[in-house]
Amino acid sequence: MPVELKPLQALTLLKNVALAEVRDEMPDLTWRQMAILLTIYLEPPPHTVRGLAAKLGVTKPVITRALDTMGAMELVSRHRDEKDRRNVLIKRTVNGALYVERLGDVVIAKSRELPL
Repeated sequence: MPVELKPLQALTLLKNVALAEVRDEMPDLTWRQMAILLTIYLEPPPHTVRGLAAKLGVTKPVITRALDTMGAMELVSRHRDEKDRRNVLIKRTVNGALYVERLGDVVIAKSRELPL
């Protein structure tokens, strides 16, 4: 069943989730990093730098820079594809899975606080 939000409700939800992330001192991710992270965790693998760049409509260096940051935060990891050494596979990590799961919980909690 689709959830119907008015624009003000949607923006309030976004603001409240962002504030919760700031207050909980969670990793600061850019919109681009968040889009990449959620793509990796919400869509079935395998994920490659080339594939993510094509899917998100950005260049491979943009993906690489974002993955550098998220790798340092242990939200994702990168490995050479043993079948095709030209490809870099992006893998999920336990820390990344916990981050995405907690983020989902925050979105649910904050959506319940929205005025009708």
